[in-house]
Amino acid sequence: MTDIKGFCDPRFVAVRDALAALLDKDDIGASAAVFLDGEPVADLWGGYADADRSVAWERDTITGVNSTTKNMVALCALVLADRGELDLSAPVAVYWPEFAAAGKENVLVRHVLSHTAGLPDLPGLTAVEELYAWESVTEGLAARAPAWEPGTAAGYHALTFGYLVGEIVRRITGRDVGAFFAEEVAGPLGADFHIGLPAVHDHRVAPLVPPPSRTEEYAATAPLGPDGTRREDTGVAIRVKDANSVAWRRARIPAVNGYGNARSVALVQSVLANRGSAGGVRLLSAEGCEPAWQEVFRGDDRVLGTPMSWTNGFGRFGNAFGWGGWGGSLVVSDPGSRMTVAYVMNQMIDRDGRDDDRGMEIVTAAYGGLY
Repeated sequence: MTDIKGFCDPRFVAVRDALAALLDKDDIGASAAVFLDGEPVADLWGGYADADRSVAWERDTITGVNSTTKNMVALCALVLADRGELDLSAPVAVYWPEFAAAGKENVLVRHVLSHTAGLPDLPGLTAVEELYAWESVTEGLAARAPAWEPGTAAGYHALTFGYLVGEIVRRITGRDVGAFFAEEVAGPLGADFHIGLPAVHDHRVAPLVPPPSRTEEYAATAPLGPDGTRREDTGVAIRVKDANSVAWRRARIPAVNGYGNARSVALVQSVLANRGSAGGVRLLSAEGCEPAWQEVFRGDDRVLGTPMSWTNGFGRFGNAFGWGGWGGSLVVSDPGSRMTVAYVMNQMIDRDGRDDDRGMEIVTAAYGGLY
């Protein structure tokens, strides 16, 4: 069995066993963490940071978590809302006047957070490098007409979520969402999570490893729609080689280019599960956390092709909420038990070819420690 490093409360030994089993089977390197009442009860890691299995995954190893980053961006919006600087029920155009173009004057902030704004795609882009041009992308979104009447349907905003929420944050604070997160969230908590990565951290990055039998040309593809066919003209394809590039690390693509490990992901999100504080640091009030699990939309998601419950920034699953990233990372928070569970790895799995239940195995093991 793979040697697992770190610690866990005896109640959560099943999490250690689950991580070890994953590393023995599918994973190359990975980390798992459980926070309860805003404090760590499991902080575990093991395996290797590279596909050749020559560099150990260490305590401070970080990797790209793709759409798990959306949880961090959503928290930034909730912090501003709790401070009275952002009204979730206000039109986006109150903060971003140009956004009112093309019939979007009634698009609300909560529509953007709940993937119901009608702007799920970035059609017309021909190169990943175009995603790095913040003003060009946000100006394009401001000029676009919604694909449906905002608020009446949902469609996962895979890339646009970060630009939309990020521009609202920038208009309010004068800071890009990565800087706001670093200064107002990660900094106070001491969390090793970054939206966009400074060069000083490059040596700690475990590159993402494409699924078995795939190469670094493996790309994120649009999911099958409700009719069983793939959606077309959704924007430029993102390959593993793009997500592993230095240019990607330096960019601001807030929906997808966050870097961290399970400890940092769980620490940040435990703020919401623990009614606004973690590790003795309060970021927002207990009431300010509630939009994270308050349902905004329930129904079939036009992009994901599956029934979804969306809150203000998160997917809702029963009494829990959170979201995961392309390849397998995941964070789930349960405000009823004040628990947050995170799983971060470098080995990707192709969901088109097989189910990826790795993160849920960690979550299930964590729930076993509660009873």
